[in-house]
Amino acid sequence: MVCGEAENGTAAIEFVRRVKPDVVLLDYAMPLMNGLEAARGLSLLAPECAILMYTMFATPQLSELAAAAGVRTVLSKDVNGIGAVMEAIEGVALGNAQSLDAAG
Repeated sequence: MVCGEAENGTAAIEFVRRVKPDVVLLDYAMPLMNGLEAARGLSLLAPECAILMYTMFATPQLSELAAAAGVRTVLSKDVNGIGAVMEAIEGVALGNAQSLDAAG
């Protein structure tokens, strides 16, 4: 179930503070605060929340930075369609540690 959306990283952090979702899907490129900055804040605010990143800028370097920020999975918009996104969300929601290579 989707419980909301935020237009930028700052709004995402405020949303998680209020709603306390189990899973958050972030884009890397967001206004005001990018996905890495938002993930760092979310990891401190809600360490139990699983964070996934869906981006067109997926690289091995971004995947490393994202993992250090608390992101469990980085999905490439170029490689992973909606089916892969749904599978990743369901996997982390069920507690399965999942790591998909940013390159596909």
